[in-house]
Amino acid sequence: MQNATKIYYNKKEKLDNPILIVGLPGIGSVGSLVCEHIKNEAGAKRMGVLYSSYFPHQAVIQKNGGLHLVNNRFYHFKNRKGRSILILLGDTQADAPTGQYEVNSKIVSFVRSLGCGRIYTIGGYSAGSNYVKNPRVLGVATTKKLKSELEKSGVVFGQAYGAIWGSAGLIPAFSKGQGIESACIMGETNMLEIDANAAKAVLEILRKILDIEINLDNIEKIKTETERIIRGMEEASKEEGGDQHHKENFSYIR
Repeated sequence: MQNATKIYYNKKEKLDNPILIVGLPGIGSVGSLVCEHIKNEAGAKRMGVLYSSYFPHQAVIQKNGGLHLVNNRFYHFKNRKGRSILILLGDTQADAPTGQYEVNSKIVSFVRSLGCGRIYTIGGYSAGSNYVKNPRVLGVATTKKLKSELEKSGVVFGQAYGAIWGSAGLIPAFSKGQGIESACIMGETNMLEIDANAAKAVLEILRKILDIEINLDNIEKIKTETERIIRGMEEASKEEGGDQHHKENFSYIR
């Protein structure tokens, strides 16, 4: 494992023109929430695991009392038309620029070897400190064709600015160099620890473009509870006598 990134997978898994969706830890946990929800709803099965010495030096405690090295995991299921959907989830991302470049280039090369022709990375887009009740889904894409498809499904282009950090940005960039169509799809968030509202907005679009049937009830429950907590925080702020400037810039970031 020293200075290495390795992927172990089930070579017997039968794949049909696979699409990869990536939901690794990031802003608002949007990507993780989206992909974890799809995995559970679709009953996706684990087909591979990625370990890297560029990940933090940690082992994760499991509910059964065991533990495992931090890793990224690949899952597989098929949509309503029989097309393979791969999901990448994980405990962490690489913790240094060198590791980010190695791990993400390895991910792209791996799925390319499986015949993957399209990749969607999922993330959160910071919209300031105020809670976003009706988040937009913003996007960037590597081809005009893919951009056009996503626009028809409700993804907004040309409104996101700045840099996309980590896997959400690097995987599409590396995909472009390897001839794989790719896009980063981002739900607007105010950088809550867990923003189920932004995740729900992304899920509503993904279920259309991936042609999958998923129930959003669980996400809706998390969203409702989050909004209840935020209302309580706002009321507490008012009771404390904060001035107008404080109210307008109240931050819910951890």
